[in-house]
Amino acid sequence: MLESQDNMVRFLRISGDYTSWNVYKKAVIVCDVTEMFIRKAFTSPTRTIDQMRQAARSCKQNIVEGTGDSTVSMEMCIKLIGIAKASARELLEDYRDYLRQNNLEIWGANDTRVAQTRKYCLHHDDPHEFVRKCSERSLESVANIMITQIHQLDTMLGKVLKEIEADFLREGGLKEAMSRSRRSQRGY
Repeated sequence: MLESQDNMVRFLRISGDYTSWNVYKKAVIVCDVTEMFIRKAFTSPTRTIDQMRQAARSCKQNIVEGTGDSTVSMEMCIKLIGIAKASARELLEDYRDYLRQNNLEIWGANDTRVAQTRKYCLHHDDPHEFVRKCSERSLESVANIMITQIHQLDTMLGKVLKEIEADFLREGGLKEAMSRSRRSQRGY
C-alpha cells in the first residue's frame, strides 16, 4: 500500500515509465523489424501484410494500454497483456508461414544461429540497430531472427502475467485497496 507524506494510505497504483521495461523494448523491436520485413518481403498488397502489421502493433500497444489500465483495473491489465501475448504468437505463426510457404529454412531450436540470435537479442534492445542489422540480411534470416525474438518476447510476457497474478494475490484489486484505504483513513 502506498502512503503519501501526510500518511494517508493511497490505493491507486500509478504505473511507471513503461518505455524502460525490457518487454516493451523488445515489442518495439518486433514492431519495427516487422514493418521493415513486410516492406521488403511483399511486392504487392496482401492480407498477410495487414495481419503482420496489426499483430506486431497490437502486441506493443496492448503492453502500453495494459500498464496504463493497471492503475484502476488489474483485470483489464491482465486481459491486455494476454492480448499482447496472443498477438505475438499470431505474428510468430505469420513468420513461420512465410518461411514454409516460400520453401525457406526454419532454424531448429538447437541451430547455432538460434543460439547466437538468442544471445544477441538478450543483450541488445535498440530498435534502430535491429532494423539496420536486419535490413542487411536475407528475408530468411530476418524471419528466423524474428521467430527467436518473438519467442523471447512471449516468455517475457508470460513472466509479466505471473508477476501481475502474484501482485493481485498479495494486494488484491482496486476495490479491496479502496476499502483498506478508507478504513485506514477512518482509523480502523
